Amino acid sequence: MKLTIKTILLLLVAIGMNSSLNAQVKLPAPSSTQTIIQEFGLGKITLTYSRPNVKGRKMFGGMEPMDKVWRTGANAATVITFTDAVKIEGQDLPAGEYGLFSIPNAKEWTVIFSKNPKQWGAYTYDQKDDVLRVKVKTKAIKDKVETLTMAFADVSESKAQLQMMWENLSFTINLTTDVDAKAMANIAEAMKGDKKPYMQSAIYYFTNGKDLKTALGWMVEADKAEPKMPWTKLWLGRMQLKSGDKAAAAASAKVGIELATTMKNDEYIKLNTQLLEETKK
Repeated sequence: MKLTIKTILLLLVAIGMNSSLNAQVKLPAPSSTQTIIQEFGLGKITLTYSRPNVKGRKMFGGMEPMDKVWRTGANAATVITFTDAVKIEGQDLPAGEYGLFSIPNAKEWTVIFSKNPKQWGAYTYDQKDDVLRVKVKTKAIKDKVETLTMAFADVSESKAQLQMMWENLSFTINLTTDVDAKAMANIAEAMKGDKKPYMQSAIYYFTNGKDLKTALGWMVEADKAEPKMPWTKLWLGRMQLKSGDKAAAAASAKVGIELATTMKNDEYIKLNTQLLEETKK
């Protein structure tokens, strides 16, 4: 069959239209993608992974073989990024972006942080790219978890847990960060400036068991700068009470209640009222 130039052009147009239509089709992903951003210490952790479903299959020891490197998800390898250096199960991990791989096992998992995060699955995984490996205990789950779930739990200023749960197994990774040394250095540097962060610094000292006299002195300065704010009265009163001056704490709480009432701020009415009650004990 001899094709004319006109016929060829029409075929090319039809192919182009078909490709364009295919490119525009939007369908649900079998394994949805989730990104979690967790503040940790003075930095952030970002975790991106795809979430497969069990769908009646046997996963660990079945679809996902035991004792073989797994992408810890579906589709592209799971990626975890730390803006600050952390410790994973007590071992140092520098700030950076990592592929989060794992090796399932009935008793313990090996969790791997690879310097090669941009890869599909674990097909091109190379142990030479490992930055850190840690072992964590496997835990059985009574109620089946249908969709692979990863979450941050028990998050404090310096500690957190990363949990993985799927089917009937789970593991937990313990993370820590040295936030106190950085925070104290930041306070020391900020106090050299013209605008001193008295209130923030005082609260950090107070809540972290630092020198109470220094915290109280800074809070007095903060109260001078904002004498009509119920929150400054609250924190000033808390520090006065901690230092043993119940009368001064009660006076601060009473003024805090009055200011919060004028502002119609129920939260600080409640908090200053609770402080006032504490001064009576």
